[in-house]
Amino acid sequence: VNSQFLPCCTHPDVAYTLDDLGTGKKERLKKCRGKMRLSFHPDQFVVLNSPREDVVEKSILELEYHGELAELIGADVINIHGGGVYGDKKVALQRFSENYAKLSARVRQRLTVENDDKSYTPEDLLPLEIPLVYDVHHHRCLPDSLSVEQATQAAIKTWDRRPLFHISSPIEGWSGKQLRRHHDYIDPKDVPACWLPLAITVEVEAKAKERAVLQLQKKLAGI
Repeated sequence: VNSQFLPCCTHPDVAYTLDDLGTGKKERLKKCRGKMRLSFHPDQFVVLNSPREDVVEKSILELEYHGELAELIGADVINIHGGGVYGDKKVALQRFSENYAKLSARVRQRLTVENDDKSYTPEDLLPLEIPLVYDVHHHRCLPDSLSVEQATQAAIKTWDRRPLFHISSPIEGWSGKQLRRHHDYIDPKDVPACWLPLAITVEVEAKAKERAVLQLQKKLAGI
């Protein structure tokens, strides 16, 4: 679900609530609940481990907005990255944990953290004891001592519900220069073999969107 579902609702100059939009809005949102799993990925300015108090305050405000909306529509994931390193990864992760504790229960029960391709690996984030959205593309760009298989199993253990993972392929392939940029489609060889028998949700991060999902499904099925 796009984080701009309610545009600028946490902006200091134009902040508003659902109640400000008139009656019946919350009941309409509840009707959006269905069989499809829903998730949010808040914008990059949400940095829970920032050393700046104002950034943390705005991040918490934004996450609380997501929490209210997620509760209404039945979304079970609000996914964020670890944030910056700020010269000391250990201290930065401690600050993440301290600020995580300031969130409401409805946000904490949905908040997940994703390994990225520049700062935080699965091994860095697992000690947070928050559900890990394992991004295998990011892990291949920024490896640690864990194999894909080990990271997969470790990530699964962080979840109390069906795990959510990410898959994408580099735009120029693994021999290209832009390993971090996403391709329009997914190379089936990039899907870890250990994922295939698992009961997990896999988000396809590809520019072709649904076409990429359908093509990947067919290739994995050998069609």
